[in-house]
Amino acid sequence: MLRLPLKPGVERVLCLGAHSDDIEIGCGGTLLQLTEEEQPVEVTWVVFSGEGPREEEARASARAVLARAKSAQIEIEHFRDGFFPAQSAEIKERFEALKKRVQPDLIFTHYRNDLHQDHRLIGELTWNTFRDHVILEYEVPKYDGDFGSPNVFVPLDASRCRRKIELLMTHFASQRDRRWFSEDLFLAALRLRGMEANAPDGYAEAFYGRKVVLF
Repeated sequence: MLRLPLKPGVERVLCLGAHSDDIEIGCGGTLLQLTEEEQPVEVTWVVFSGEGPREEEARASARAVLARAKSAQIEIEHFRDGFFPAQSAEIKERFEALKKRVQPDLIFTHYRNDLHQDHRLIGELTWNTFRDHVILEYEVPKYDGDFGSPNVFVPLDASRCRRKIELLMTHFASQRDRRWFSEDLFLAALRLRGMEANAPDGYAEAFYGRKVVLF
């Protein structure tokens, strides 16, 4: 296993999520780690579907996760949940506008083979738009059963895992009645990936890194 430091050279991070809780579920622990280090990063956080209570939840959660970031730009769009493919032209235009004003060192986005159509479109447009960037695709557990074999892992200590789960359960009250939205599921995913990464504390978040250039 090749171990590479994540932080050196990463000063600006772009986080892309289809829905209000996707970024937190997929890479919340890694973002806590990046923003709580001695030299915290600048973060642009974009959620493409959030209206009413879901927008309020998204903003409050993002502020909490990014509390110690060097700077945080939180943007919530209002594309129709579940209908992203039918709105692909408008969403693509939003990506193009984003590219003109954000120069990230690292991008977090949805897994390209995610079975949720909204997630998948955001992942595809990320690669289509940002063609010379470091992109890590995160995973979101769901009923469809699309967990795969990721090849990039970020070990997390137990305290950051607890913090990630605490923030999810605190800020997304609208999701608590969903059977899959539970502390034990989030912890199980972290534990599974931690086992695969041989993480010191036994926990990790996992990503898909499709293109990596060394030296």
